[in-house]
Amino acid sequence: MERSPRRYLLYASLSYAYAILRPLQEEIRRRGDEAAWFLEPSCPDMLLLDERRISTLRDAIRWNPIAIFAPGNHIPDFLPGVKVAVFHGYPMKKRIEKIDDHFTIRGWFDIYCTQGPSSTPYFRMLEKRHGFFKVYETGWTKADSFFRNSNHVERSSDRPVILYSPTFTKGISSAWDLLPTITHLAATRQWDWIITFHPKLDDQQLIDDYQRMADKMPNVEFARLNKGLETFLRSDVMLCDSSSITVEYMMLGKPVVTYRNTHPGPHLIDVRNADDIGQAIETALTRPPELMKEIDRYTSHHEAHRDGHNSSRVLEAVDDFIAHHAGHLHRKPLNLIRRLKLRLKLRYYHL
Repeated sequence: MERSPRRYLLYASLSYAYAILRPLQEEIRRRGDEAAWFLEPSCPDMLLLDERRISTLRDAIRWNPIAIFAPGNHIPDFLPGVKVAVFHGYPMKKRIEKIDDHFTIRGWFDIYCTQGPSSTPYFRMLEKRHGFFKVYETGWTKADSFFRNSNHVERSSDRPVILYSPTFTKGISSAWDLLPTITHLAATRQWDWIITFHPKLDDQQLIDDYQRMADKMPNVEFARLNKGLETFLRSDVMLCDSSSITVEYMMLGKPVVTYRNTHPGPHLIDVRNADDIGQAIETALTRPPELMKEIDRYTSHHEAHRDGHNSSRVLEAVDDFIAHHAGHLHRKPLNLIRRLKLRLKLRYYHL
């Protein structure tokens, strides 16, 4: 006897959610089930023609999904279905003095789908401490696209392409410091540049400054948003700072030069002085064997699963949770202030 298709909701609050949730959508469809998207007002509508959008929270409730997947830090508690955290990046301790925000438990989720040794053990400890969620090591859904595809892209020229993709947090981001350096390198080196910003980097003056620089230089492309794998494949080296995007990039076997990284290591070419960036990129373009070996070791620590089936494991985690744990865990914290703030943000005023 055939079962009815299961319904799942893909919850997006920022543009980076598309690359994280689409591999999951693909797996849901492959199984004969149904996926729909709910976009917060902060998330630009970049849905494809064959992707279903649910426009209102009332419609999302009527959709009655068995699970909701969110790559952000929150998820509406009033929506039906198992609440699943699939993360928006890898754990990177950007500030030396702070615990990584990756591990903050806010009381929204039933399941955390971890990525590998850099995240699973700590989440297992948190699971025992709190008792109201379960942890499953599935691998990151976004990584499926890295290991399923041929990873080939047509190049318009033979010149090296440098991708600059800084993080957004002031005090950590290099975006404010490196505009003069990148302008100089673009004018003096035989390289092409792709510059993309994190969607949370919202300094309009800075964005306009980079856009004006790119408009004046034929070898510089400024794209407000990074398209993930598509952008990565077009470049040879990344220039960055302390963003977790460096892990994603290195999973493709490509080197990263960082400016004042808060946790440098042998997997990176880190510089403290902006004047050293040009030579560091030159070195990275040669792909030193020891560096490439360290990159493989480091990325395996973050992403343990490279078979292209992370999304499948996430759906299996939902099935296991429903079969064995739903209704048997401690109650989540009341979270009254957070719940009220989220309702105000989404303009949902019903109990």
